[in-house]
Amino acid sequence: MTKPSKFAHVVYMTRRYDEMIEWYQRVFEAEVVHQDPALAFLTYDDEHHRFAFANLELLKPGGDGGRGDVGVNHVAYTFASAGDLLATYKRLKAAGITPYWPIHHGIALSMYYQDPDGNRMEFQVDHGSVADGVAYMKSELFGNNPIGVEYDPDVLLARYEAGASEAELMAIPDGPPAGIPAAHGMV
Repeated sequence: MTKPSKFAHVVYMTRRYDEMIEWYQRVFEAEVVHQDPALAFLTYDDEHHRFAFANLELLKPGGDGGRGDVGVNHVAYTFASAGDLLATYKRLKAAGITPYWPIHHGIALSMYYQDPDGNRMEFQVDHGSVADGVAYMKSELFGNNPIGVEYDPDVLLARYEAGASEAELMAIPDGPPAGIPAAHGMV
């Protein structure tokens, strides 16, 4: 069985966006890698981001700020390769467990799942080195599309099983910027 190689990051939904960013900068001495009015990504070590914050005042106006409205959006786990991620997808799909959101974020090839309680998790493979990820997150390209492009995991799995290289599997697909699905809890 293929397992994640490391814990990657946690994403928080908040109605105190600036206050949360400032707190994590102070407590963890974290650096802001990318920030726009809706999303912020921070790191304190050799990962391109360890924390992300979703500004619900912009993304999902009108909530009350209570525990059902704010808090952890998802936790992320990194796999060693696209092949490992796709083998896990195949194993889980055979058990009736499918991702609600397959997306290539530019910095990572990802699949989002929900457990039986509705807790969300991201299974990902980094696209390039950490330095590549940080550079991409600071780029205009990421600024114009910080969410990414959706893909069909069955098509990618077929390409993997046909012998596609890691570079071919990790290439950012063509397509329009993705929206955030309702199942992700931010909209």
